[in-house]
Amino acid sequence: MTTEAEETALRYRRAQSVTRAEEITEQEKRVRNLQYDKPCHKPRDSLFSWSSNFTNFTGLVNWGFLLLSIGGFRLFLENLLKYGLRVNPIEWVIVLTGYSEELGQNRQYPAVVLLIFCVVPTVLTLLIEKGIAVGILSQSIGITLQLSNIIFVITLPVIVLYFKGNDFSFVGTTTVCFVYLILFLKLWSYSQTNHWCRNAFKGKSSKNKLRRQSLSAPNWNALNNAEHEQTVEEEKSDAAVAAGFVKYPDNLTLKDLFYFMLAPTLCYELNFPRTARIRKRFLIKRLLEVIVGTHLVLGLLQQWMIPSLTSSIHTFSQMDAMKMTERLLKLAVPNHLIWLCFFYLCFHSFLNLLGELLHFADRNFYGDWWNANNIAIFWSSWNLPVHRWAVRHVYKPITERGHSRFVASLVVFCISALFHEYLVSVPLQMFRIWAFLGMMVQPPLAIISRFAEKTWGPRWGNIIVWSSLILGQPLAIMMYFHDYALVHFAVQQD
Repeated sequence: MTTEAEETALRYRRAQSVTRAEEITEQEKRVRNLQYDKPCHKPRDSLFSWSSNFTNFTGLVNWGFLLLSIGGFRLFLENLLKYGLRVNPIEWVIVLTGYSEELGQNRQYPAVVLLIFCVVPTVLTLLIEKGIAVGILSQSIGITLQLSNIIFVITLPVIVLYFKGNDFSFVGTTTVCFVYLILFLKLWSYSQTNHWCRNAFKGKSSKNKLRRQSLSAPNWNALNNAEHEQTVEEEKSDAAVAAGFVKYPDNLTLKDLFYFMLAPTLCYELNFPRTARIRKRFLIKRLLEVIVGTHLVLGLLQQWMIPSLTSSIHTFSQMDAMKMTERLLKLAVPNHLIWLCFFYLCFHSFLNLLGELLHFADRNFYGDWWNANNIAIFWSSWNLPVHRWAVRHVYKPITERGHSRFVASLVVFCISALFHEYLVSVPLQMFRIWAFLGMMVQPPLAIISRFAEKTWGPRWGNIIVWSSLILGQPLAIMMYFHDYALVHFAVQQD
């Protein structure tokens, strides 16, 4: 064992050696500068080395973008020469309305009818909440009715498509399922939030009754505390009224409910943050982006995505690994381009357009998911409305009941997986589990990406995130399209 004096001497030698090394470096630099050979070299790292701390790669980013643009334009020309011009805006209106040419002269638009029917369960939710608030319905009966109404919303498209599936187009059914899923999430949030407010309202009322009963046998300390609490509550209530805040049950109106139904959020609040005015220039920009973006996405689907999928059926039927990989990589480019366009169109252009029209002030619809260093960060930042809903209405209620965070996270991923499967299997009218399995793979993939981030650095974690996005989505799409084609169409040769 070393004595205290030896440890002190050791630390002194270490400190002295560092100072001596610095002195030698500076002395060598001065001596080198005095040499007659005019030295031009000094200790430094290559720019591509991590130790160089060089970060300005703007030129390489521009080069990559230009190269991708040239490659994309070449693919566009190849597609145009092979398949011709397939973009037909008239068909967009047909498929969006759900019109089926098989019906002939008896034109029906079932998708439009179902979208209009959304008003019925929405108003029914308000009537049930009002019935509970005024005492017509008991708490248990009201909750049972709300759950039945919410389950009816999510199952209605399944039932209708089972009996009338041939009357719908694929885009029409997809739109219906997407809207009804949003309605399901919104009604869940509306009912649960009003349940929280109702319990808090009843709790305050019961406290006031207990205070009045205690006056017959006063406990002066408890009475003073009760009076203080009542004063604080009254001050909060007066401040809320002065600020124009709505209190439960005054929020149970059609105007408030339909504002929430149209607002770009899935989480209900009695008092949303509001903007003072509508920015006309900002509104016009978002409106133009929605119009141009919608045409761009639909055009890419018609011209690029559908032909690529159709030509891949025969390859997947043969189960040739090399050809399947080639088709997967070929489909990855248009699929990823459409996904990026859809992200910007939906989460930036459309939601900001709604927010501006409705004076909705919270415009934080997405985070910087493109910089995510692992899968978990990506899923918590790319779709913030759904993430907030999952945290507020699923994750926190589960953890507050004493369950672990792992259990709560697993439940959230299971619900998300079911939602993804719902949006694919119901419109296709065939039950497969590829989307469900794709979502359930995300937790172990998050562990792998986090391991890569900690072991090899954040850049490798980000590469895994981008790889899962670029390759995972087209793989699932090709599997669904292959199964759908085997059921409905004859296998086509490339």
